[in-house]
Amino acid sequence: MAMGASWMQSKIGDFGSNTILKEHHLSLLFKCDGFDKASSRRIKWPFQISKNKMSKFCSSLCDPITSTLQKKNNEPLSMIDESTLIIIRHGESMWNEKNLFTGCVDVPLTRKGVEEAIEAGKRISTMPFDIVYTSALVRSQMTAMIALTQHCCQKVPIIIHNENEEAKIWSQIYSQDTKNESIPVVKAWQLNERMYGDLQGLNKQETAEIFGKEQVYKWRRTYEVRPPNGESLEMCLQRAVAFFKDNIEPQLMAGKHVMVVAHANSLRSIIMYLDNLTPQEVINLELSTGVPMLYIYKDGKFIRRGSPAGPNEAGVYAYTSNLAVYKEKYDKMLQVTPKRR
Repeated sequence: MAMGASWMQSKIGDFGSNTILKEHHLSLLFKCDGFDKASSRRIKWPFQISKNKMSKFCSSLCDPITSTLQKKNNEPLSMIDESTLIIIRHGESMWNEKNLFTGCVDVPLTRKGVEEAIEAGKRISTMPFDIVYTSALVRSQMTAMIALTQHCCQKVPIIIHNENEEAKIWSQIYSQDTKNESIPVVKAWQLNERMYGDLQGLNKQETAEIFGKEQVYKWRRTYEVRPPNGESLEMCLQRAVAFFKDNIEPQLMAGKHVMVVAHANSLRSIIMYLDNLTPQEVINLELSTGVPMLYIYKDGKFIRRGSPAGPNEAGVYAYTSNLAVYKEKYDKMLQVTPKRR
């Protein structure tokens, strides 16, 4: 826990100002509405709930789930024994559509890619999230932001800017209430797609006709072979997995629930680490665009659970006690509010 808290403080600066601030004046409204800080997680269920109360309740679903878990004797859990990791390859990009080598060229999603991001968001709409990581490329960030618009908690994803001191100061948030209604999104170039060097921007089919299918296959799919002036999968793995170990895994160890949105090769690299795959196994691993993959982190191990089909898939929530509690809260919320059309 101390490791995770220390990392958060050093890396994202307490998600805003380090200055001691006065309580936001809007907290008075929540107290008048029966939602002071001491009681916000102990909601009594009337037949009707006001819009303000429901917004507050939905937001509380996305708080670290372990902070609300209790033992049967109503004593708080003293240890965090599990957390969840969702990984998603970005939706279809405009160069995916054109069958071009994209690599580290920064291109946006297609209309289909946007739809894939929306669908991914629906599948994970009742999963708990404390922090989100993306690459530094826009297709990854678009996918994460669009997916989070579908989440039940209705929290606002906010990109953390730590490029320099000025960026940190200019992007500070001065309301604790607003921070509580936000999800930090951390960009990392280490999660970027594999750099394809001289192949970037070339059509894959035409490149195969020029250099031969066998040579292009080696550039694309072997573990150690580099495309001209580009990265091998092994090189991509070294930066992506090192970042995961140093930054993301400590969050999971601290009981935080994490989403990572990145690219085919950076995610292949991370999956190779999570699943203990061999180089031959990882080069044959296919990752579809916009499809979330669920892992459970428990007892220092990663357990792969496949892709959630949607918020009503009971089997997903039976994997851990945390997800079961989270779903129970969500189901109660649905019982007292009309379903979205």
